[in-house]
Amino acid sequence: MTLQLGILAPRLRSKFKAWCENRRGATAVEFALVSVPFFFLIFGLLEICLIFIMSTVLEHALAEASRKIRTGQAQDNSFTKVEFRNEVCSKFYNLLNCDDRLYIDVRSLDKFSLADLTTPLAGDGEIDDTDFKYDPGSANDIVAVRVYYEWSLMTPWVSTPLSNLPNNRHLLQANAVFRNEPFGD
Repeated sequence: MTLQLGILAPRLRSKFKAWCENRRGATAVEFALVSVPFFFLIFGLLEICLIFIMSTVLEHALAEASRKIRTGQAQDNSFTKVEFRNEVCSKFYNLLNCDDRLYIDVRSLDKFSLADLTTPLAGDGEIDDTDFKYDPGSANDIVAVRVYYEWSLMTPWVSTPLSNLPNNRHLLQANAVFRNEPFGD
């Protein structure tokens, strides 16, 4: 028995040495080590780009829709909250859904200060829209229009740091504060 082990030991040693020096598959191992952080960065970057694009779409929709309030078209045509919501939704270019994830608050203010307006998050992190109004004001009134949208993040394991709402969602917000034009004069 010892004679066989004596003969096999150099062979095993040489096979082990050849296996250790073999470089085939090194690229696959290196890719496996580098791919996880690489894809983490790529998907995170895509998620941030989507948030930026959707925020821009939301801001554009708010700017276009609030123009009807600023110029008095909404007041002259007796726009309701639903009609103003539809006006905002028509500017989404089908990139955002106009469902129960969209919240709109339109109110007249006494001065150009948003100190009284806070982000409408309840204690559980959900949006509380019970105090939201639709008051477009009249000529020369100061009006604040706020639009919130709950954006569902696409990659849950990558975008956890980006979520500011429960259930892996991000709150997009757009604001416009302006003085109505002197319409109707």
